[in-house]
Amino acid sequence: MAEDHSSEESDVDNQMEFAGVLSKWTNYIHGWQDRYIVLKNGTLSYYKSEHERGYGCRGALSLAKAVIKPHEFDECRFDVAVNDCVWYLRADTVDIKQSWFEALESCKVESGYGTGSETSLKRHDSSVSLQSNNYSTASGSSFKRGSRNLKEKLAELETYKDILIKQIDTLQKYFDSCTELDVKVKELPNKENLPLVDFKGEAITFKTTTTAVIDTLSHCSELVAQREESWRKRMDREKERRRHCELLTQKYFDQLQKSRSTHPGPDLEEGPHSVLADDEFYDAVESGLDKMEEEQELRDKLKTGQIPVTPPPTSPAVQHPLWPEVDRVVKQQVTMAKMGIGECGTGWQLFAEDGEMKMYRREEEVDGMVVDPLKAVHVVKGITGHEVCNYFFNPKYRYDWETTLEHMTVLETISDDTMVFLQTHKRIWPASQRDVVFWSHMRKLPNGQDRDGPDMWTVVNNSTESSEHPANAGKCVRIYLTVCLLCQTRVHPPKDGTPISRDNVSCKITYCSVVNPGGWAPASVLRAVYKREYPKFLKRFTAYVVNQTKNQPILF
Repeated sequence: MAEDHSSEESDVDNQMEFAGVLSKWTNYIHGWQDRYIVLKNGTLSYYKSEHERGYGCRGALSLAKAVIKPHEFDECRFDVAVNDCVWYLRADTVDIKQSWFEALESCKVESGYGTGSETSLKRHDSSVSLQSNNYSTASGSSFKRGSRNLKEKLAELETYKDILIKQIDTLQKYFDSCTELDVKVKELPNKENLPLVDFKGEAITFKTTTTAVIDTLSHCSELVAQREESWRKRMDREKERRRHCELLTQKYFDQLQKSRSTHPGPDLEEGPHSVLADDEFYDAVESGLDKMEEEQELRDKLKTGQIPVTPPPTSPAVQHPLWPEVDRVVKQQVTMAKMGIGECGTGWQLFAEDGEMKMYRREEEVDGMVVDPLKAVHVVKGITGHEVCNYFFNPKYRYDWETTLEHMTVLETISDDTMVFLQTHKRIWPASQRDVVFWSHMRKLPNGQDRDGPDMWTVVNNSTESSEHPANAGKCVRIYLTVCLLCQTRVHPPKDGTPISRDNVSCKITYCSVVNPGGWAPASVLRAVYKREYPKFLKRFTAYVVNQTKNQPILF
């Protein structure tokens, strides 16, 4: 009756429901979304919300053969997998995650698919002896530990058999001696008072019994060895089938990756717990950048026209609400750009040098994200500061030299020298796609502000907010930046009095930037990328300006 009562309690427990809200990974666009998860009758199902339970679940998994695995790094996350179907789940706290994990494991054990020995023994009759239970548990755990322990046990059995044979030989000699002594005793007088023992008969019986025991042990050893060989062959066949399935699966996913018809799970996407190593992450980013450069070269060859520019309104920028911020940031950035490396503080390191071009960096991180300030100094012959700033500021030229640009929109033209832009940059797997909203202002700095040299021109870009385009609302991660391009024209008049040509002008360019990438990426990857890309960008942009102006009148 006790056993029946326990059975009924177990059945009742199995009918109990465990439910709550967990975050479930959907895809690389929408990321983690809250879902209502229900555990009942050995089945895990989910709904978009608790109110939608009446409309049917959106998906379900049977826990009978599910694999429940906590995440290696994220303490609030666990995964539930059945074959190739995986649910990535995350709780708000560690306690909630542990409650779910225990409930899932308990449900799996009650279904008869648990891994512990208590599952296989809990319904055994109480009349089974302790010795029998111990034997079954020990033998079960011995088989679970694999063929290596089985071979050890067979070797022990052979050893015990050899010891038993030696002991039997010793006892047999003792019985033979007793038999000879018995014969001598029968010849003694008064033998009626001695106990009568048939030593010869006992010796023959003992020998027969021990021979049968040894033969039985040998037979058992042979049977176990044959069974082990059978299991080994089955295991080899199973391993071969698994290897074949893994090869087919890998081939399938390789084809999906090539066709870009699917996207990886959360562990392969950008994030602090990405399973991609830094070198693999960088290789993927580098390949994406190379492809963008190839696309830009092809676009240059096929290009037939320019992008039209939105005509500027008549209202001056000084009347716009953004003007105080624009004026303040521009003056601040120009002052910092004019400073030498020694005046900008400590920590600056030269990380790239090519002829007249030198690039410096200072390593800084904010909340684990690299925001290294950069400063580049370059001298280019044949162009003026006004020309460099014009091509950098004017949106109709931006697609020509910005290879990572996917889409650009002029959100607002405040004046002919101040605009607000929305730019979306191409996605480079495994990093998420980025966008940025910023105002851009171009300004001439006359001799009145810099009396020791010719006129300067500057373009300053600084992130701003847009109510129509909020940050991180869609698939893109928002970038935050401050960029200053400061250009000074140098004129070297010809000694023979001939008119000034492009051979007599050059431009000293100072480029400063602080970029917060928004989302997470390995620090070593980001630093390797800008070490490669910033020098290429500056050389590509200045070469573009030289090529565009070489047959044009000089614009001072």
